[in-house]
Amino acid sequence: MNKFQLEQNKAFKLANDLKQGGRGRAGAADAQKVDRREQRKLDQAKGLVPFACKLDEKLVKQLKERAEAHEGGMTDVLTELLVKAGLEG
Repeated sequence: MNKFQLEQNKAFKLANDLKQGGRGRAGAADAQKVDRREQRKLDQAKGLVPFACKLDEKLVKQLKERAEAHEGGMTDVLTELLVKAGLEG
């Protein structure tokens, strides 16, 4: 392997790591990992339902910025915004 291939391999590993949530995430090492099935059961017990929609890119960027600063993440940010808009939560 030459130097370019080594650097390319590192870049692929980094990109894959970022897709998987990142190793260096704040608090991730301390938090216990819950597998998807278990998380789905916990969400169902809370009455949460997955909901997908298409939004404008600028709006998504603003939502992500708010979610990063919000303790509850994206779900709580969206819930608060929908309740403020007059929908019951």
